[in-house]
Amino acid sequence: MPKPEKHVFVCTQGRPAGHPRGSCAEKGCAEVMNAFIDELQQRQLFDRIALTNTGCLGPCGIGPSVLIYPEGVLYGGVKKGDVARIFDEHLIGGTPVAGLIAPEDVWG
Repeated sequence: MPKPEKHVFVCTQGRPAGHPRGSCAEKGCAEVMNAFIDELQQRQLFDRIALTNTGCLGPCGIGPSVLIYPEGVLYGGVKKGDVARIFDEHLIGGTPVAGLIAPEDVWG
């Protein structure tokens, strides 16, 4: 297996209804993950992009969250309709999608 150029982590954390932190699951992360899988397959980029579903990435209030390395770019509020754009602009084009980047204070 070749070393990927990019690694995409999609939060698929679920919590019980009413949990104070909420979760990406209640905000549609399954659709987002499926959209990443579909795009990866359609574009046949398995040798360049790794895709992993993960538990909580931290900022539950802005989910679904997607984290891309090696840049360490965190996207929040990602919808399935955003995934093709993330592929085109960031994963292939090298420029993060500014309108989807999580605010800096989520890291603080």
